[in-house]
Amino acid sequence: MEFFANYAGFLARTVTVVVAIMLVLITFAALRRGRGRHAGGHLQVQKLNDFYKAMRERLEQAMLDKDVLKAQRKREARATKQAKKEGKSRPRIYVLDFDGDIKASAVDHLRHEITALLSLATPQDEVVVRLESGGGMVHSYGLAASQLARIRQAGVPLTVCVDKVAASGGYMMACIGERILAAPFAILGSIGVVAQLPNVHRLLKKHDVDFEVLTAGEYKRTLTVFGENTEKGREKFQEDLETTHELFKNFVARYRPQLSIDEVATGEVWLGLAALGKQLVDEIRTSDEYLAERARDAELFYLHYAEKKSLPERFGVALSMALERSLLKGWSRLNEQRFWQ
Repeated sequence: MEFFANYAGFLARTVTVVVAIMLVLITFAALRRGRGRHAGGHLQVQKLNDFYKAMRERLEQAMLDKDVLKAQRKREARATKQAKKEGKSRPRIYVLDFDGDIKASAVDHLRHEITALLSLATPQDEVVVRLESGGGMVHSYGLAASQLARIRQAGVPLTVCVDKVAASGGYMMACIGERILAAPFAILGSIGVVAQLPNVHRLLKKHDVDFEVLTAGEYKRTLTVFGENTEKGREKFQEDLETTHELFKNFVARYRPQLSIDEVATGEVWLGLAALGKQLVDEIRTSDEYLAERARDAELFYLHYAEKKSLPERFGVALSMALERSLLKGWSRLNEQRFWQ
């Protein structure tokens, strides 16, 4: 009995300490969140030339003879000094990333990045967007595309690089670029509109469950999940899809008039090489290849707008990333087992 009494006391003290720590963390997170509302985010700028230069120099140090390396460094120093003396200024290239989800959530950062660069960029500069997206909601990607259109309207050259996928809403954004570069097996196209939803009306009716939909306006609700869908509602829903598709086609044709729009606006997708034949892209090249080449004659700046995350948000991100890694690891192991069996 004495053991259980001691254990109960120890347990009570432990719970008290844990609760106290949790209260402190919650209070701290609330304070941080309150300050975060006023602090907002900030723009991070990284000079990519330094990144490429550091990699090259590290490789040279490992491979070149000391005398050869020393002579090369002297030549580079003289060339830099001469360029400064002649007053030569290299063009600037602003590099942005857009990794799109179904809601195009990355537009929240993209809009600030574009606002910042347009305050300084000139028509002699260039903006390179590394875009990856399989598309999503029409209104969300419409807003994202309008942000890239701001660059074109300002007269600043825009190049879009697609290494993996720019489909549907992703291609809606990509087509705004004056040039579209794609990796050989990148997925492009899907110029179409899709909408789907389940309907459980018959299941509810089978179990004597009534579901009523009350609307004001003939077409306020065309198709529903729980109510009984009508042929008239289906026709109106299809009409809305066709209208959206026509707007999508006109938007793409406006920025890429060289396309045979009716031929490519079928909802199909093409890999990079085939997309080049359809004129959906202008060149087969990866973003790494393009930026490494431009770093020789231009100043490259990577822009990223970062928001301060609260403590609960950071915990949530860490937890979601750990869960994602676990799922991917399990999926990889399952595929390995299938492959080897």
